[in-house]
Amino acid sequence: MIRSLVKLALLLVAAILVYNYLFGTSQEKENSRKVFGQLREVVVSVTDLVKAEKEKFDAGKYDVALKKLGNAYKAVREQAQYVDDKVIKRLDDLETRKSALEQELESIDREDHEDLVPQTSTLGKGVAKGTDTQSAKSADRQQRKEALQREIDSLIRDTDQLMQDAQQ
Repeated sequence: MIRSLVKLALLLVAAILVYNYLFGTSQEKENSRKVFGQLREVVVSVTDLVKAEKEKFDAGKYDVALKKLGNAYKAVREQAQYVDDKVIKRLDDLETRKSALEQELESIDREDHEDLVPQTSTLGKGVAKGTDTQSAKSADRQQRKEALQREIDSLIRDTDQLMQDAQQ
C-alpha cells in the first residue's frame, strides 16, 4: 500500500516536472531544468558509488577480511590448550558467524553472475518489467552487501575483543 502511494507520488512529481518543462512559464521551465540537472547529478553519483563498490566486491574486498579472520581463529585454536573454555565457546560462535557470512557472500556472488547472463524476454512490456525487476534486485543486493560489510565489521570487532581476552 505504502509502496503504491510512493510510486504514485513520484509519478505525480515527474508529471508536474515534465509539464512545467514543456508548457510552463519561463520560471517554471528554469526550475524544471534545475531539478532535472540535479537529478542527473544524483544518478551519476549513485552510479559511480555502485560501480566502485562492485569493483571492490569483485576484487575480493570481503574475501580478504574473511580469510584473515579464519587465520586468526586457527591461531587461537592452536593455542587452545592455554585458553579458557569460555574463549573456546566464543571462538566457536565467531566461526559460525563467519561461515554464515561466507555463505551470504557466495549467494550474492551467484546472483551477480546470474545478472550478467542476458535476459531472453523480447516483448516491449516484458523488457520494461524485466528492467524494473533487475534494478530492484540490484538495489536489494546492494543493501545486502552493505549489511554484509556491517556484519563483517562487527565480527572483526568481536574477534579483536576475543583476542584481547585470550591474551589476558
